[in-house]
Amino acid sequence: MPTSTRNRRAFSKDFKLGAVKMVTEQHYSVNEVARRFEIDRKTLSEWIVKYAPDYKPGQADKALAGDPKALLDELRQLRRENERLREDNAILKKATAYFAKQSP
Repeated sequence: MPTSTRNRRAFSKDFKLGAVKMVTEQHYSVNEVARRFEIDRKTLSEWIVKYAPDYKPGQADKALAGDPKALLDELRQLRRENERLREDNAILKKATAYFAKQSP
């Protein structure tokens, strides 16, 4: 009888925390993060229980819904982050073009 040997992948604590933060802080769904990182959603759910035991799905959205000032603050913060990421992206594009010219 052939036995199926399944290779278990090992994930660093930093990787696990990053995946958990995508769900708890960046409001991605568990399914979306699990699919993106090609991990089982049950595994990700276990990491959330372990690393963010106080997390309740939707709690941040409910807190913001009743507070227009909090919504505006978050919007400003997200716009600043978006601008910074656009600048970073522009720098990377320029660096890529520069190094592409340098290579033979």
